[in-house]
Amino acid sequence: MIRVNAQIQLDPREIQEEFVRASGPGGQNVNKVSTAVQLRFDVTHSPSLPEPVRDRLITLAGRRLTQDGVLILSAERYRSQRRNRDDALERLIALIREACQAETPRRPTRPTLASRKRRLEGKQRRGETKKLRTLKPGSDT
Repeated sequence: MIRVNAQIQLDPREIQEEFVRASGPGGQNVNKVSTAVQLRFDVTHSPSLPEPVRDRLITLAGRRLTQDGVLILSAERYRSQRRNRDDALERLIALIREACQAETPRRPTRPTLASRKRRLEGKQRRGETKKLRTLKPGSDT
């Protein structure tokens, strides 16, 4: 079991890994060995995730989520398969942990009396400045 936090543990059978050729560094090795990892995790059908966490994870995943509800993470930062697998798994765990934290709802606040007074005084000053710019009737300048 892959431990995400105290409540959530993922079954390794829920995660599929596919190795593909990576672009970037690797010398001649890059043309021979498939070191990049595409990690797939079915978010919508996972029994390990509670419903609120699943909903937040779907929101957080964004474009990385397919229409079928499968999260796809690609890792090709390193030259070895092992390090790329670990990197992809760490990123999945980090994403699920982020989804575990419920967003606190915003409490609407009202402006203070002092801030309302400052705002109105500023508007008053600005109006006076503009009033001074107008030409007086009868003056030719």
